[in-house]
Amino acid sequence: MTELDRALVRRKLAAISRNLVDLQPMADLSLSQYMSDRLRRKAVERLLQEVVEAAVDVNLHVLRTLEVELPGDYYTSFIELGRRRVIAQELAQRLAPAAGLRNRLVHEYDAIDDSIVLDAVRLVNHDFGSFVTAIEEYLQRV
Repeated sequence: MTELDRALVRRKLAAISRNLVDLQPMADLSLSQYMSDRLRRKAVERLLQEVVEAAVDVNLHVLRTLEVELPGDYYTSFIELGRRRVIAQELAQRLAPAAGLRNRLVHEYDAIDDSIVLDAVRLVNHDFGSFVTAIEEYLQRV
């Protein structure tokens, strides 16, 4: 049985929280403002990627401690946390699509749509902020 490493989970949650703080000012930009600075766009993309990857690291670690078969993809890792009532199912449903955005950013499957990225910035603070809170609550319960 894998023991829950609270310090590891909290380091990942802290990384998510730091990135959310860094992303917050970007949410107020217009699309043209956002698109006007390539370095800002690349920084935002990287911060979003790191948020999702840290959350998935948490997901997989928690699922290992529950001794369940690990999901084959990032999307399902969120869904499984909801199924296992680690986080609310509604939250899991909202977070899971972030895995697809992460994959597009990392692997550049298609041209990156700046409007989708900027919209993600606007949503990520709330939903991943809720994720951090939900995981902290889980750590208190177990």
